[in-house]
Amino acid sequence: MNQAMEGLEGLPDSQKQDLMQKIEEMQVRDSLRMYNSLVQKCFTDCVESFRRKDLDSAEEKCVQKCCEKFMKHSARVGMRFAELSSQAEQQMQQLLQQQAGK
Repeated sequence: MNQAMEGLEGLPDSQKQDLMQKIEEMQVRDSLRMYNSLVQKCFTDCVESFRRKDLDSAEEKCVQKCCEKFMKHSARVGMRFAELSSQAEQQMQQLLQQQAGK
């Protein structure tokens, strides 16, 4: 969030607040989308029978492993995205510095 705020220095406070609120809403929507995807994937992969209202032990283990893998994958994608974003930001700063030096 700090980096996002740094880029908003020239905007009036009301626009900053509106933009930050929209960013937060997007983050909530993204989290819900990820959660829904997790539930759908693990349910489809793991639940085989509807004869009981509870999961049997094999289904429960499957759901636990599925959730762990999904969360690890999501964390890895997030880390990789952050790495790539940082690299892109550094490249942009270098380009701007080169242009300013001309």
